Amino acid sequence: MFEFNEALLRISDRALAMVQPRFRDMESIAEHNQQKVLRAFIENKVSEAMFAPTTGYGHSDWGRETLERVFAQAFDAEDALVRHHFSCGTHTLAVALFGVLRPGDTMLCVTGTPYDTIRPVIGITEDAPDAGSLRDFGIRYDEVALDENGKPDFAAMAAKIRAVQPKMVYIQRSRGYSLRDTVSIDEIARMVKIAKENSSAVVMVDNCYGEFTETREPTSVGADLIAGSMIKNPGGGIAKTGGYIAGRADLIEKCANRLSTPGLGKEIGATLGHTREMFMGFFQSPHIVGEALKTACYTAALFELLGFETTPRSDETRHDIIQAICLKNKENLIAFCRGLQRGSAIDSFVVPEPSEMPGYDCEVVMAGGSFTNGSTIELSADAPLREPFAVWFQGSLNFHSAKPAVLSAAEAVLREQNRKEG
Repeated sequence: MFEFNEALLRISDRALAMVQPRFRDMESIAEHNQQKVLRAFIENKVSEAMFAPTTGYGHSDWGRETLERVFAQAFDAEDALVRHHFSCGTHTLAVALFGVLRPGDTMLCVTGTPYDTIRPVIGITEDAPDAGSLRDFGIRYDEVALDENGKPDFAAMAAKIRAVQPKMVYIQRSRGYSLRDTVSIDEIARMVKIAKENSSAVVMVDNCYGEFTETREPTSVGADLIAGSMIKNPGGGIAKTGGYIAGRADLIEKCANRLSTPGLGKEIGATLGHTREMFMGFFQSPHIVGEALKTACYTAALFELLGFETTPRSDETRHDIIQAICLKNKENLIAFCRGLQRGSAIDSFVVPEPSEMPGYDCEVVMAGGSFTNGSTIELSADAPLREPFAVWFQGSLNFHSAKPAVLSAAEAVLREQNRKEG
């Protein structure tokens, strides 16, 4: 058993009592989504024979084709592209963007500036030209800022869409490294309506971190395309790599042409033994997402009682698995990540150090004791060493193993504060 300060454990008990009503809501959402996924498995007649690996071209891969039908049904989409060939979420999003957009088109982001790692893909960083961004291929970018409360500005959105007539309206569902609220499915539905009433644009949603946090997905409310990573929510902590794109069948074919080559599209791609893990991960994901939501909610309550600002707060409705905690200074950020690492199942002995990271404009300290490298549906935290000195915390395969890790992080922060106060 872990040994924590008795005062901290009393605060933890108070935090748990605070979040019980939210826990019940999360269990209800998880049950709804689990049944939805189970139905997709049953109706598509998933069988063990589909787990067999294919090699070479991967022609006529029964398991791969069925997996994509399961994803499409569970996400209320016409079709899906689900492959281990996607190396990360950013790669998956890039394939979708390059698959749909053509020279001369305009991409309009209606949720402010996207997060750090997608900016070089668009070409809105100070990187050297000719890196292969959308901008290098003559694709224009514009955006609609969020309002003063960090919420979508629907009036400004409608006016900009009418004026620009973009090829794509792009929505980033999650908060990235910001403190703005995650976009809800109801808000996405309203954005889709505005886009369709004022243009013929394709509506694409970066769905990373949001899958199965509500009972509907963006494609359930009219979004044309969604994309995400299999080492986030939909991989359930089991898929070792990969990503998915789901939506309109004609757009999925364009994305498949970008991933493979025109003329071959979805028809090739050896699975090499990954199919079983991707099926199993997707099947587990509604439950695992529920555990991650519980962990985030409990963490918010604990740190609120310790005097820190959190977003979302413990009593707020959640639309992704990310929990931001404002820890006031970089020393607390580092202490949090080191404490969390000490409570992780894998690499608990490792001491996180701030370092430069590809795609980020400052040093970042990370904690991630995960079975799969970089998996953010497992317990992890990221903290850029810059204002507002917030840590972005997410994941957990189960609440009961996450709780002591969170307490370890809290204890490390309190110890650092006591050290500074002398």
